[in-house]
Amino acid sequence: MKTIENSKVIYKFKPELEPVEKVQRGEIFKVLTNDCFYGQITSEDQLLDNIDYSKINPATGPIYIEGAEPGDILKISIIKIKPASTGVAITVPNEGALGKRATKSLTMILNIEDGYCDFNGIKLPIKPMIGVIGVATKKDEEQDTATPWKHGGNMDTTDICQGSTLYLPVNQQGALLALGDCHAIMGDGEICFTGCEIAAEVTLKTEVIKNKSIEWPLVETSDYTMVVASGETIDEAIESATEQAVDHMMKGLNITWEEAYILASLTLDIKISQIVDPKKTVRGAIPKYLLSTEQLINSI
Repeated sequence: MKTIENSKVIYKFKPELEPVEKVQRGEIFKVLTNDCFYGQITSEDQLLDNIDYSKINPATGPIYIEGAEPGDILKISIIKIKPASTGVAITVPNEGALGKRATKSLTMILNIEDGYCDFNGIKLPIKPMIGVIGVATKKDEEQDTATPWKHGGNMDTTDICQGSTLYLPVNQQGALLALGDCHAIMGDGEICFTGCEIAAEVTLKTEVIKNKSIEWPLVETSDYTMVVASGETIDEAIESATEQAVDHMMKGLNITWEEAYILASLTLDIKISQIVDPKKTVRGAIPKYLLSTEQLINSI
């Protein structure tokens, strides 16, 4: 099984990227990721002011997927996420949902053991997830790895986790996949500024859905197909996720837009992914009892 080392990283998703490895469609491979601080924080005495900001949010890759071409969909099955044994969580002044009340910096080193995160003696069950995962952008577009957008990126979505499947639009030959910024545990919203930031070993399988395209990433769980959308404000993100979800329901169920809009009001859940990145991210969750992921994609 191929392993892509975490010394090979990018800090921008852009059209022209040099791949560090190639994998075949359907191949299972491992990606070693750094934490969002690139391992710079090793002590609770360290504050965010004292690290190299140019190394924030490294994404391992990019990885060339054979057979992926512009106009396709890249299907990424997240088989396993093995977190490191320690993680980092911080708060800094003026950041997060309560930035006006955040006046002091605090760094915590959290131990991960036997499926739990130790928070000052409180045992928190972990749910490892991938914060940053994306592909090369369209021509004349560029996004740093801290920012979420239509290519994926820093979506910080708790459902991008072990057992889920992520669907991304292919904008360039080979897709050029990169990922990092994993968390051992994080609440929806990431309200303070970080989750439990960890390095991780991620096992993936990638497949290509030919001649189908999506505007925003999709995440498939056991119960939902979710549109993951971002915007400058949370309202913009909600509008984009809802609009895309209603369109998917209209096409997938072969109903009118007005019927789909009403049906969405009855069944669609809007879930907040994160509110602390340069763009805000939400997901519109379509129940699979209503419309399966396969039906949704077939109707595109």
